[in-house]
Amino acid sequence: MQPYLFLLASLALPFAAISALPRIGISADEPPAKPIPVITPGKVIIPGEKMRRIWGELISIDFATRTGTFRNESTDEVIRFTVMPYAELLHHATLGDLQDFKVGERAIFRLHVNEKEEWVWLTYIQDEMNMMNGHSEYFFVDEIDAAAGKIITTWAKGDMTFVREKNVVIETDKDTRYWKNGQPAKFSDIKLGDKVRTKTHGTGSGKHRVPWEVFLDDESLLKFQTDQKAVHAKRILEEGAPGYIDEASASKVVLTLFNEGGEQIKRLKQGGAVRIAPAGEDRKPTSAPVSAKVNTIGKSGRQAQVTLDLTAGGNAFHPVGLVRLWVDCGEK
Repeated sequence: MQPYLFLLASLALPFAAISALPRIGISADEPPAKPIPVITPGKVIIPGEKMRRIWGELISIDFATRTGTFRNESTDEVIRFTVMPYAELLHHATLGDLQDFKVGERAIFRLHVNEKEEWVWLTYIQDEMNMMNGHSEYFFVDEIDAAAGKIITTWAKGDMTFVREKNVVIETDKDTRYWKNGQPAKFSDIKLGDKVRTKTHGTGSGKHRVPWEVFLDDESLLKFQTDQKAVHAKRILEEGAPGYIDEASASKVVLTLFNEGGEQIKRLKQGGAVRIAPAGEDRKPTSAPVSAKVNTIGKSGRQAQVTLDLTAGGNAFHPVGLVRLWVDCGEK
């Protein structure tokens, strides 16, 4: 090999090796980080990347402003919350609304931060019945103290493949009701080894489970669930399916209807007649409904997206505002 060719070859190797090394802080294959979703007016957003789910005792609700407070049962901190219009309010193991919840009730409150980084936006209240039913979990009766009215239990899945907590104390009192086969029962009907579910409340401080209801079998809980489904369905048919206004003009609106409005949504048909009205922060109509016809029906996540052709009254509707919708079958 010619001397100058040998020199070039020897120099090429380190340069090639250097060029093959990764450049610090640069990666052609690494996509830019996605922004974390945040609560946005007029959008159904649940920021799962940044949320808190807290067991607590409901202290207060203001139905007009859809705000309230609860006590964190682990710390006794009182936390205020504002219910998002699309929040899932899970009561008696199914959908409900704020008026279904009783002050004192124990539930899980799911919170997200506002623009000031305050944990105030609420996207669900999940009652104890819904949580246990959804996870196929029970309280297994380990000990019974009839004199004190206490039951010591293990909280676990029905097949015991997962144990959430041991030595869970259920403190019954004179107001506790018991259910078996969907019918009233008694404390004495509870036996060692039974698996029960409850609807409990707090006592104002600390972590206590004092049941309003004790369900000795699935049939009894499902009876409460069935009754609640009927209450909620009737409410939606009377009050209308709630949703957001995505787009609005004098002749057309595009709506995102929240999944809680299923009783109205499943009646929608292309070309069918509906009535809609703008709504305030309490989700109640602020003016008389106007007529429209369904142009398109689609899905937006778990919600329904509907395009309507208006016959009149388009000036009443504005993007990011709230709306109520009724399928024109005579309900108001």
